[in-house]
Amino acid sequence: MTFTTRPTLHGTFGMVSSTHWLASQAAMGILERGGNAFDAAVTAGFVLHVVEPHLNGPGGEVPAIVATARDRTPKVLCGQGPAPAGATIAHFRSLGMELIPGSGPLAAAVPGAVDAWLLLRDHGTLSLEDVLEPAIGYAGAGHPLVARVGDTVDAVRSLFEEHWPTSAQLWLRDGKPPAAGELFTNPAYARTLQRLVDAGRAAGADREAQIEAARRAWGHGFVAEAIDRFSRQPFQDSSGRPHAGLVTGADLAGYSATWEEPVTLDWHGHTVAKTGFWGQGPVLLETLALLDALDDPAAYDPGTAAGIHAQAEALKLAFADREAWFGDGDVPAKTLLSPEYARERAGLMRQRASMQLRPGHPEGRRPRLPAYVRRSAGRRADLVDPTTGEPTVQADGVTRGDTCHVDVVDRWGNMISATPSGGWLQSSPTIPELGFPLGSRLQMFWLEEGLASSLAPGRRPRTTLSPTMVHRDGEPAWHTTSLPGSFYPRDIEPGVLMMEDRLDEDVLATLRGYGHEVRLSGSWSLGRLCAVTRDPATGVLAAGANARGMQGYACGR
Repeated sequence: MTFTTRPTLHGTFGMVSSTHWLASQAAMGILERGGNAFDAAVTAGFVLHVVEPHLNGPGGEVPAIVATARDRTPKVLCGQGPAPAGATIAHFRSLGMELIPGSGPLAAAVPGAVDAWLLLRDHGTLSLEDVLEPAIGYAGAGHPLVARVGDTVDAVRSLFEEHWPTSAQLWLRDGKPPAAGELFTNPAYARTLQRLVDAGRAAGADREAQIEAARRAWGHGFVAEAIDRFSRQPFQDSSGRPHAGLVTGADLAGYSATWEEPVTLDWHGHTVAKTGFWGQGPVLLETLALLDALDDPAAYDPGTAAGIHAQAEALKLAFADREAWFGDGDVPAKTLLSPEYARERAGLMRQRASMQLRPGHPEGRRPRLPAYVRRSAGRRADLVDPTTGEPTVQADGVTRGDTCHVDVVDRWGNMISATPSGGWLQSSPTIPELGFPLGSRLQMFWLEEGLASSLAPGRRPRTTLSPTMVHRDGEPAWHTTSLPGSFYPRDIEPGVLMMEDRLDEDVLATLRGYGHEVRLSGSWSLGRLCAVTRDPATGVLAAGANARGMQGYACGR
């Protein structure tokens, strides 16, 4: 496959960048019809459920960061569902488990993506029918599948055939995985979306009333009822044994996506905004603070051995703090991002690559790491094939890798960065009457009391999803990427740097000399990136999507 670079687009009307061209174009179509950035992002989000089902789905989650044209202060939309009421450490321990499985209904959190997208009510302008029309069309009439979907289905074919018959019925038609470019339909999901639209219509002509009616149909009505029934059935998961799920209709009824304040860092004239410490987003902020504490301009250069080394070592320290301190609870947030703490932590960085997991002592607190991590710190995992920047999928449905993303900016200056994920086709058996599975986000909790991310009912798992918004002089201009996270079986690879082979050989040799274990992948293989910007002085908008995976696309005018 030949990879090419793509131009940065410029215009003044509107810009979209997402990880699939159909989602980008559907969102652009909404802008052309007079919708704003939030209408367009919701459209793209529901299309991504259809066209990238191996990376996200309605049973998953979505965090987003938004800035409106009227109030440029960033806000976080949290669509990360919590652990259901029945998800206790005692329950999993009674099943003989040390880790929560990486696939199957037992690993499902309360689905949060759809309720979050339906908060279109607060900032959008178009009707629910308008924004769902493209996804209903692609699910009902069909869309050409990207090759990776069929590859994913093929990887879990035996699981579907032997243990998940409802998934086999949807994805193994005529006994074969779907081929690249095949026109694929998901009539059950099209009907689910249409029923949400119909519930809205029945509520009358008021736009907000229609959206609220659709939210009730999801969280209190036919969707919640179907999930409740299906979740009670046992299916094999990555533990090798069958288990029923824990998500109930009551869990869905008790859930609502929320608006929250972001965590921010002022950095070189910019304000970088991330989601809260319930996710790993602030890892970026701590990493930037650590690099500043080095007081070495060379640390910022990503093309030199010195820069790569400094950034890798800073990330190790920040991720160690994530493991010890980040979670949906009491976090020493102010200290973790303070210059004083950054200077203390930066003092640990040496010319040699560290092989240790070294969390700090913010506010004099003693860090606590999971026993599983302490035992596993020296154990090396098998190399994960990074050939496309999309998930590596095992035969039992365990998935590690990339996810989806969508960015939109409109002519009025509204902006949104959203990272939908979870609920992918290989995470859990398909719920036949709904056309989608639940997710597996509970796997990011620990089954040990007293940790920052210990499992408890109602807590949000420490998600790896990490949208970003950057303000300069009070105006938003942002950049977003996805990072690999804490997926089952929670492997640790001390000292490993995965790198594209386009880097200069002298740089690679120097990094090896520093003690890094350098593993090479293809020239355009690691991760995907989408971005949009707005120049406040001129009103000029820009967008771009890199070539990795050969399906992300930007459009605009």
